[in-house]
Amino acid sequence: MRYLIILIILSTTYLFSQIENAEIIIDSDITFEAAIAGINIPESIKSNLVLIDVYYYSFDDRLHQGQLLVHKSAAKDLIEIFDIIKEIRFPVHKAVPIVKYGWNDDVSMKENNTSAFNYRKLKRTNIVSYHSKGLAVDINPMQNPQIKSGKIAPEGSVYDKSMRGTLTESSQIVKEFRKRGWIWGGSWRSSKDYQHFEKRTN
Repeated sequence: MRYLIILIILSTTYLFSQIENAEIIIDSDITFEAAIAGINIPESIKSNLVLIDVYYYSFDDRLHQGQLLVHKSAAKDLIEIFDIIKEIRFPVHKAVPIVKYGWNDDVSMKENNTSAFNYRKLKRTNIVSYHSKGLAVDINPMQNPQIKSGKIAPEGSVYDKSMRGTLTESSQIVKEFRKRGWIWGGSWRSSKDYQHFEKRTN
């Protein structure tokens, strides 16, 4: 009986080691220079940006590597949170710098892409968004859409709390962001932006 228990322990250990050493699917592995290509970014913003690797289980239940372009002051928070995302296997479809989508947020969202930096102004305003500083991140837009004035974006998205990859008030991920001083768009009153987290600065 003792030898059977030892055999089970060794088999389980081997299984977990195989899982941990399983091939990582690369969603993004580009250079910093490639991540900022094709757009004019003020030097005051560019000098504060860093490109970080993040790891997560996608909806295929396999381990993926993606990248986020973020403000250096947000890097530690996001690395820690994505470590938790990986640990609890909260599914993230993919995380690719938005340069891949020609800096088009609408295209990126429809591809269910999780992204951070995007140098742009808020629609129909002259206000530079927190994404333009690398101080905001959008997670799984198709599961966590923006709902404003009865309109939902991206097109075809659905907010269903029972769906995998959806963020809710009780989600551990939401709590981890809040613990680090981030604001969740799902708690806004005039509109809901369930995908969106931002770290406000003075």
